[in-house]
Amino acid sequence: ECSPTNSLVTVSVGLNKCPYIDLYDMISIVMFNLSDDATGYGPIFEEEPVDVVYVEGSPDGRISMNCRARANPPASYRWRRDNWEIKLMEQPDEHYSLVGGNLVITNPREKKHAGTYTCVAKNIYGTVISKEARVTFGFLEEFSDEERDPVYVKEGQGAVLLCAPPKAWPLTYRWIYNEFPIFLHTDRRRFVSQRTGNLYISKVEAQDAGNYSCYVSSPIIGQSVFSKFIPLIPLPPDEGWWIRKYPADIRVKFGDTTAMLASNITLECFALGNPIPHIIWRKVDSTDLPANHEISESGAVLHLYNVQYEDVGAYDCEAINTKGKDWHKAWLYVESAPEWAETINNTQIDIGSEHTMRCVASGKPFPFIRWYKDGYMVKTHCELKFSSLTFEDSGMYQCIAENYWGIKYANAELRVIACAPTFEFNPVKKQLLGAKDGRVVIECKPRAAPRPRFTWKKGKEQLFNTSRISILYDGSLEILNATKNDEGFYACFAENDRGKANSSGYLTITEATSITVAPEDTEVKVGDEVTLSCAASFDPMLDITFIWAIDFRVIDFDSECFLTTANELLLKEHFLPTLGRYTCTAQTVVDSDTAYADLRVVGVPGPPGVIRVEEIGDTWVKLLWSKGAEHNSPIHYYTIQTRHYWALNEDDWKNASTSPAFLDGSLERADVTDLYPWMEYQFRIIATNEYGSGEASIPSLKIKTWDAPPVVSPTDVAGYGGRNGEIVITWTPVQPWYFYGKKFGYIVAFKPHDAYDWWYETISDPETRRYVHRDSYFIPTEEDFQVREFQVKVKSFNVKGDGPYSLTKVIYYPRDVPTEPPTDVYARPVSSTEALVWWLPVVDTGTGLQQYIEGYQVKYWRKYDDPEPGANRIFVPATVNQTRLENMLPDSHYLIEVRAFNGAGLGPPGEHCEMFTKRPRKTDYSQSADNNYLYDWFGNISFPLYYKVMFRKTGYIYGKVYITGWHFMDFPMPQVGDYELMVRGRYEGGDGPVRKIRIQGKTKKTKTEMIS
Repeated sequence: ECSPTNSLVTVSVGLNKCPYIDLYDMISIVMFNLSDDATGYGPIFEEEPVDVVYVEGSPDGRISMNCRARANPPASYRWRRDNWEIKLMEQPDEHYSLVGGNLVITNPREKKHAGTYTCVAKNIYGTVISKEARVTFGFLEEFSDEERDPVYVKEGQGAVLLCAPPKAWPLTYRWIYNEFPIFLHTDRRRFVSQRTGNLYISKVEAQDAGNYSCYVSSPIIGQSVFSKFIPLIPLPPDEGWWIRKYPADIRVKFGDTTAMLASNITLECFALGNPIPHIIWRKVDSTDLPANHEISESGAVLHLYNVQYEDVGAYDCEAINTKGKDWHKAWLYVESAPEWAETINNTQIDIGSEHTMRCVASGKPFPFIRWYKDGYMVKTHCELKFSSLTFEDSGMYQCIAENYWGIKYANAELRVIACAPTFEFNPVKKQLLGAKDGRVVIECKPRAAPRPRFTWKKGKEQLFNTSRISILYDGSLEILNATKNDEGFYACFAENDRGKANSSGYLTITEATSITVAPEDTEVKVGDEVTLSCAASFDPMLDITFIWAIDFRVIDFDSECFLTTANELLLKEHFLPTLGRYTCTAQTVVDSDTAYADLRVVGVPGPPGVIRVEEIGDTWVKLLWSKGAEHNSPIHYYTIQTRHYWALNEDDWKNASTSPAFLDGSLERADVTDLYPWMEYQFRIIATNEYGSGEASIPSLKIKTWDAPPVVSPTDVAGYGGRNGEIVITWTPVQPWYFYGKKFGYIVAFKPHDAYDWWYETISDPETRRYVHRDSYFIPTEEDFQVREFQVKVKSFNVKGDGPYSLTKVIYYPRDVPTEPPTDVYARPVSSTEALVWWLPVVDTGTGLQQYIEGYQVKYWRKYDDPEPGANRIFVPATVNQTRLENMLPDSHYLIEVRAFNGAGLGPPGEHCEMFTKRPRKTDYSQSADNNYLYDWFGNISFPLYYKVMFRKTGYIYGKVYITGWHFMDFPMPQVGDYELMVRGRYEGGDGPVRKIRIQGKTKKTKTEMIS
């Protein structure tokens, strides 16, 4: 048996056994039992040291760094500090001691014991070094003893209290308010930065007066200190009671950040301002923040968990209040620690062989790779090459990849072996079979090192290389065009400088396997079934198996749409992916024969290839794609479809406008036009040929078009004058897909009708639909006779510019509520749940100031059963003097009230109108003696104009419709099947509800069922 030679043994022995087995008797050279080395192995770490933070004065007074390795024979241990060996045996130290493989440091001192430590494990097979572990000394100094100056700030202004923390590592920050342990609670108005420790107050209030102290703690070392108190003294505003307002001003800004892959990061952003600013986080050029985000501290802190490469980009923090906005942008970069793409494994290899050990690591920045052998660096490259291995090359090898973010270790043992040939584990087969006229290979694979020389004999005749017989490099014997004369005993002889061995077997030649019926080329349409046949002749003493493959891939009949018999293949419900070259292989244990047929499938095209966005504009993109499978029918044209961010569902794809408008089947690029600016899009392409349209391509990656000024203005601009100088302006907001850019909002313009200059207000919330402006100047005076008119208009804007204004709308500001009520209120029922009401409008509308109205309120309730405050209300414009009342209760006594209203409120009510709703409808039916059904659907109470009756068979959509003014109809009894009768009345208020009657024919038990 081959075994590795230990690197300590440098003598060679000329016997037929591995050298160290003879050295077992040479006690003076090697003092251990090398016969056990076949099961031995080098050190493998099971526990490695980890980073330690030590606090001077700890009760333990010591540091323990663990190290344990599995090895046979057991490993011995040494330690290094900053790459210098700690010589515990040669230079005993009162601080260092070794317990097993663990290093114990007693009474550690920072100057002497801080640093980077590695554990070294060694046995006869080699040496390995552990991962590096850092010993650091945690500390927390005291704050300065100097008194802190008081901070004076006006109410409404922002304030910053500086922490100025002492030197420490690591830290968390809190603030004490007036006395310990009362800690300040953070909220939208107050924020403590965990980067600087400073306290930020966006808007100082009188209640903030007090003394503040910065409280610093280190959770790792368990210590805390706090600063001298800082008095905060709010001052009253200069204007007396009125507190001035200030625009948002960002004071806590996050910088460009580089994070490690899969780590967690925190970005801080806080602004001063009055009113308190609202913080909005965005990822630039993305519609949403990453899914792994969390916002805390009332919006001031953005956490990103398990950061990935797709999170790279610019992040925008925007602070907004009613006085203005401020924003800050910085970049997030993601890098990663080394990870192995290719690494090393334990290897046993022949002496004198060539060998390459290779390590490839990924990471960002790109890792630096270095190699160690038995604990010492030998090379700095990704490959370690050996041209001719010797025993001295045996040992423990380590490949180490390192960058800024970490170190990755890979360990492997290399054993160089040498032994005489042996067939104990892989002899030549005793019974060998070969096919007539075929190729026969008799394997000869003994275990040997170095590689042996091979010779072959047939019987007693030694064989040499000829045109028909060859001895291959691996020792196998090859016979071409075998005949019956080649039958007989064959022996393989292997020999190297350590010994020799042989093994033999008997070769029998059988009849060759040959396909007699081959599958034929076939053309098939999608959906058709296909049968391929295959038959073969073979030696009767052997068993045969037929193997089917498609495009040289063996068919898995359990998972694919195929059926097979002894020698036939049935393609059931043919699918496009099954076109190709079908191969039938007739196989025995000796040989095989193969035939193939091409299956040509015609049908709709396959999906086009991957779509690539070549160039992006504001309303267009350039697309490239590759042609998909034509399926033997030329592509006539392509259709490009788009799906944008606001699509209702994943299947909401729409045909896109393109340039050129018709995409010929020969094209592989086109422009998609008429897109929304600043919109996230995906694209897909469908190919069409004479058989129809094929499957759509895989959607493209999501892209975002460039931004542009908006072109759509708000609609339905309206408004009215209110009380105390208020004018209310309303509009329908612009749909999100018309934003065309970030920071979208509205500009509201208004002015009195007789004024020259417009007033402007900026609205930063794109969902706002109402603006209220108050100014005492707007209140009408006694001198005003006509209603005061205002002109209003609204336009949209974004970061790229302004859009067009809406049409100018005239609104009116009344002096007071209407003083006259509507008259002659009249109502009549049209059904049991509806009524119509009319009234005479208020006269002189719009000419006298006090007679200006904007519409009417109609209120109705049951006289004796409902409280008036809970009455139903309907509002109609001033141009209308009638309306429909709905959702009334049948057979009820109602009161109806009509009032005029304007922006100032409701006018006086007119006289109440009383009315009764109709009684509810009823449905009766009976069966006559002659098996005809007589139906009285609604009685004669609600007075419908006429009835609609549909008679149809159950399960059908359409049927015959009858119209009648009677309350009943005769229908013949159905003989076979189920039928439905549906009836609805036609009233002055429209169609009434449907009543459905189900009837079973005579062949079943007669049954009728009323369904509401």
